[in-house]
Amino acid sequence: MKKVEKTETTFLPTPLHKLTNVSLDLQHNIYIKRDDLTSIGMGGNKLRKLDYLVHDALKKGYTTLLTYGGPQTNHGRLTAAVAAKYGLKAIIMCFGKRPDQLSGNLVLDKILGADVRFIDTTAIMERYSGKAYDVRNKQIKELKDKETNNVMKEYEAQGDKVYSISVGGHGKLGVLGYFSAMEEIMNQEKELGIQFDHIVLGNGSGGTLGGVLLGKKYFKMNCNVHSINISESPKSRLDKLINMLNDTSNHLDMGVKISYDDFHYYDDYQMNGYNIPDPETRKAIYYLARKEAIFTDPCYTGKAFNGLLGLIKQGVFKKDDNILFLHTGGLPGIWTKEHVEAFDKDLWKKGN
Repeated sequence: MKKVEKTETTFLPTPLHKLTNVSLDLQHNIYIKRDDLTSIGMGGNKLRKLDYLVHDALKKGYTTLLTYGGPQTNHGRLTAAVAAKYGLKAIIMCFGKRPDQLSGNLVLDKILGADVRFIDTTAIMERYSGKAYDVRNKQIKELKDKETNNVMKEYEAQGDKVYSISVGGHGKLGVLGYFSAMEEIMNQEKELGIQFDHIVLGNGSGGTLGGVLLGKKYFKMNCNVHSINISESPKSRLDKLINMLNDTSNHLDMGVKISYDDFHYYDDYQMNGYNIPDPETRKAIYYLARKEAIFTDPCYTGKAFNGLLGLIKQGVFKKDDNILFLHTGGLPGIWTKEHVEAFDKDLWKKGN
């Protein structure tokens, strides 16, 4: 395999340990990989991807990192963090309406000095709802490209060179973050004297999931990977992910091929939709916090852990299987207006 250089922004390896109280309660062997503890910017999975992306940007002489996401994008926050760390400017272009008040990740983005812009997609979202996923995305892409072009011209006019990073760091470079993480997990298996039968993680844009699958096959790890989707995931998105992973494998001479058979894909835990408060996810957040004093967030890891609990109830795992939950971070999302209001209603009730 061809070697790809990176800049290490992360504290590796991240901790991996057994959830002793949860394991006892649920009568399953459940472990957790703490990628919420990856170092700068309050940590999270995106730093592993940004290791490769920021190295590429610095090597090519870029002065500014530009990326995209929802208003509470964790990837945007961590892009701003690595930009601050390495003396670059950061632009975060958020899909949606500009909120009246800063909260959650947006507070941290501004503290880090990021230029946060909003691409107001509300009219498109309302017009093309339901089954018109591909039509809606085409309209959003056209608006995104137009707004991006304007911002790039603005920055280039003042002498900056702008490096564009896709949503979530998704792509052939970003996917290497979790390809490398699988080798780290394999080494931690040896230290613990165990082998994981299952890895469970949340899936958004696909970069983390894709890296895990590539690493699993390249390092010949005998485990099933279970993807808990946190937003709608039509077949077209899966097709694009598979093509990107196989292009990456071919480009870097990995010698592996990804197919539909490699995916265990679950759409049952999106609940009310992307980043919309729901009581089932909050119950999972309370459960893990009160059993292990580990926090998850209501957009990503809370849904993913709720998915893990659901798979256990469905009998997907055998009693003696070793299950690894990948904690990808995202905790600032707890302090967004809509989630704070939902937690407030729950937690001030008698008995909570």
